[in-house]
Order: sequence, then C-alpha cells, then structure tokens
Amino acid sequence: MSYSTHFLHKSLNVVIDRPMGTKHPDKDFFYPVNYGYIKGIKAPDGEDLDAYVLGVFEPVHEFVGTCIAVIHRTDDEDDKPVVVPKDKNYTDDEIEALTEFQERFYESHIIR
Repeated sequence: MSYSTHFLHKSLNVVIDRPMGTKHPDKDFFYPVNYGYIKGIKAPDGEDLDAYVLGVFEPVHEFVGTCIAVIHRTDDEDDKPVVVPKDKNYTDDEIEALTEFQERFYESHIIR
C-alpha cells in the first residue's frame, strides 16, 4: 500500500500554488483543476506532498476538504491525494479524466 493512504477520509488543508487555469512551469499544459501541496507533509522527493483539488470551479489559493482517494504512481515515488469539498465524491473514472492532463505522463492507479 501507499505511504499516503493514511490521509484517506481525513480533512486536509491544501495550499494552492498552481491555481486552475495557470500554466505548468516546465511542461506544455494548463491546470484545469486547482493543484497544490500539503504544507509540512514531506513526500519521498523531499518536497511537500502535492494534492489535486477537485470540485472547486474557480482558482483558489487555499482549500480545506476531504481526501477521497490517492493517486499512487508506480513509476514515480510521489503519490497525489485527491481532495474535494465535504460531502462531494467522484468515481475513479471521473478522477482519472480530471487528472489526465498530468497523470498521462505516469503509470498510476487510484487507491480508496
């Protein structure tokens, strides 16, 4: 199992450093969702753990929500929690579609 599965069903505070609509600094894509990190929680790469925020349809700078899933990358050491507004849910297919813009570069699966 993934190191980040202990976040499942917990409330997480995500600092958004790549708001919806902004361009990736190194790759040729824009973020269709808010993307950020959980301050103080280190990922294996030594940086703060990144997270996707789904279900928020405007750019935000910070978000508190529930982790409904973790995207576990099998060819990269960093997992990505999927955080949504309270009482919101997405299917695995919906999560895959909403994160495909970035996850297409990796082999991954969704852990619930």
